[in-house]
Amino acid sequence: MKNPFANLFKKKDSGTENAPVTPEVPNSSKKENFLTKLLKKRLGKSAVGEEIVGVDLTPTEIRLAQISVNKANQWILEKFYVHKYEGIPENGTVLEHPDKVGDELKLAIQKSKISTSNAAIAIPVTSAIIRVVTSPLMTDEELLNAVKTDSLWENLVQLTDNLDDYSIFHQVINRDATANTMDILFVASKLADINSYTDIIKKGGLNAVIIDVKCFALKSAVDQINQISGSIEESNLTAVLEFGLDENYVMILYENNPIITDIFIRGQDRNTLIASDNQEEMDALVRRYITQVKQAVQDFETKYEKRIRNLKVTSNLPNVETYLASFRKNLVNTGFNLFDPLDGIKIPAQLEESVKFENRSYFSTVLGLAFRKLDVFGYYKFVTAVKNINLLPNRDTMIKQKRAKAFSDFAFKGIVGVVAAVYIVLFGLSFWQISTLNNKISDYPQVVQNHEMKKNEVAGLSKELGKLKKQMELSKSITSNKKISFRVLAQIASAVPKRVKFLKLDYNGTNQIIIEGLAASDQDILKLISNLNNKKLISQASLASMNLPTSGNNNDRKMKGFIIACKLKAA
Repeated sequence: MKNPFANLFKKKDSGTENAPVTPEVPNSSKKENFLTKLLKKRLGKSAVGEEIVGVDLTPTEIRLAQISVNKANQWILEKFYVHKYEGIPENGTVLEHPDKVGDELKLAIQKSKISTSNAAIAIPVTSAIIRVVTSPLMTDEELLNAVKTDSLWENLVQLTDNLDDYSIFHQVINRDATANTMDILFVASKLADINSYTDIIKKGGLNAVIIDVKCFALKSAVDQINQISGSIEESNLTAVLEFGLDENYVMILYENNPIITDIFIRGQDRNTLIASDNQEEMDALVRRYITQVKQAVQDFETKYEKRIRNLKVTSNLPNVETYLASFRKNLVNTGFNLFDPLDGIKIPAQLEESVKFENRSYFSTVLGLAFRKLDVFGYYKFVTAVKNINLLPNRDTMIKQKRAKAFSDFAFKGIVGVVAAVYIVLFGLSFWQISTLNNKISDYPQVVQNHEMKKNEVAGLSKELGKLKKQMELSKSITSNKKISFRVLAQIASAVPKRVKFLKLDYNGTNQIIIEGLAASDQDILKLISNLNNKKLISQASLASMNLPTSGNNNDRKMKGFIIACKLKAA
């Protein structure tokens, strides 16, 4: 069938053919929304993301990192380990020596005592095809059909190789109803390379659950640290400069539009970076390098009329500060700061020695990966378009399996709890009755007789309990209520405007839902009510009451409190 969009497809001008879109990370410094809290409470950690270990593989060392959030909502560095090794020839790559790297990874895992088997890795930018393309506006169903037939990528991306040879990830990042277009992030890598990376991870004793691209992981680390420090505006106007022996590029993300510019260095320049102490050679290298950086910054500022104030530099060079001093002299209106991916993260005493490096920027990739979570229930799709980038070929099957396991674990825990409670009540009642009889009846034979009667009663109750347990086991197979409950919560969550937060959500058992929360304005409350009334599973949303908060933090006292009542439609 001929594709009706074939003549309409065009590539989006984003500054380069392979321009990546950097994922945004949910702001963990803010209070979790009600949906996240509910899922965590009912389904455990897997509701919003299973813990993972970031794994950065290089030909000379393996870096491991694991990060979590404590009860005080602080980021904690749980594990951090750098495993240096030899055995790969000079200029050799990880994929050229998979067995060696796999063995070294296994050894690193043993020494680091990593507590999870889920691993996130990043492939080099040069191993990925990353593009933002523009297509006619489509529904999710139409987009899915186009992807299934490969017609979309054949027209938009026009790869020279067979699409079956690639592992492909895509995500809609913007829809423009006025222009009747939408922007799609396309990320692909050779399937053979992806399989080689997963084999290395498996040989090391881990399961690869996330395969990211280095530039996305690096920008994720920068954005997360900016959010921890409260520099949200800086996130949009800060460029990231990768400077070193491997890859060199400038990356700017502005309003989800990526601009990436490759920086070319000669073979002689690589030799200078490695070992030269000739100041004249170093100055010449800086001039060539800065000329390209300056052009990339100027192109962005001219096109978007925004000023880049700062460049976050990441580098694997031990003497990078020497070059930064020269950078600052040659580009005086822009700051060059060596990025610290651990800034604002709580570091336990036992790990302080492990992170004492003058240049901690070359840990940016592994820490950016450690910020990722395995998105089991699609939580991140509610807050960002590109947070869930994953080139793992079987990612959909894996997610379905983990989702089913989470529901199964929840159901099992619930049944065990009910059975335990019944046992406690029944046996507690039995012993209380026996004790009462012993106090009132002095005749021993009569006590014995009554005791035997109670034993028979307990036996009968145990029989009934057995029937109850069988009924509960049958309930494991019933998933419709769970699915309906999650759909209702998901619809409520998607109806929440930006300047509204929930404090409490109650369900009274008669199809009535009570929502208590805070809003910045009356308009935000009205928008929430309107959004709720447009949902398929919710009706009759209306304002029950409104007031000004008298307690809480200063920001909360500036907002209006509200209570909204609505009805749950029949499933």
